[in-house]
Amino acid sequence: MFDNTDLEILKLLKSNCKMQYRDIGEIVHLTGQAVSNRISRMESLGLIKGYTILLNEMMLNKSIIAYITIFMKTTNHEAFWDFLSKNETVVEAHRISGEGCYMLKIQVNSQEDLNAFLDSILKYGNYRVNISIGKIK
Repeated sequence: MFDNTDLEILKLLKSNCKMQYRDIGEIVHLTGQAVSNRISRMESLGLIKGYTILLNEMMLNKSIIAYITIFMKTTNHEAFWDFLSKNETVVEAHRISGEGCYMLKIQVNSQEDLNAFLDSILKYGNYRVNISIGKIK
């Protein structure tokens, strides 16, 4: 369904979603129009779901990154999902197998903000926290 050229286009878009189609075309040996057609096809098929930016969160004073494993107390997960969807502190949320029910990635400005977030989780379940001490990749 997707050939090596499509995969190379995706790789280039992942590294820079603002890259010009003609520049992508030069790398994958297509015209800019052909690249545009392939990207439009991948969008319509749902492979490309959107475009985003990566921020330097340190410049926004969000210097603490924490990974939180949630152990739910209740089977009413919908209330927890609603909490997650409305909370801008949560960068990623995954339902997981193994130990725990959910894994969250959050970014906060301070230890006080982290503690406030953890306190807000207690109505849904218990947690275990791991704090990032450095990004490798």
